[in-house]
Amino acid sequence: MTNRIAQLRKEWRLSQAELADAVEVTRQTIISLENGRYNASLLLAYRIARYFGLTIEEVFLFEEDPPC
Repeated sequence: MTNRIAQLRKEWRLSQAELADAVEVTRQTIISLENGRYNASLLLAYRIARYFGLTIEEVFLFEEDPPC
């Protein structure tokens, strides 16, 4: 799963720490999300999407495996 967090954060001119504070996680969590090392829980995905005024699907890009 990929996401647009870094892109959105830059558009909004937010630091990783500012976004982390706003969604009540650590800066390390935001770094891990942006680098693809961590997938957000549903609650965190909701908080991030809500913060930017978007849907979860607009922030987190789910890539389904192609059919066999």
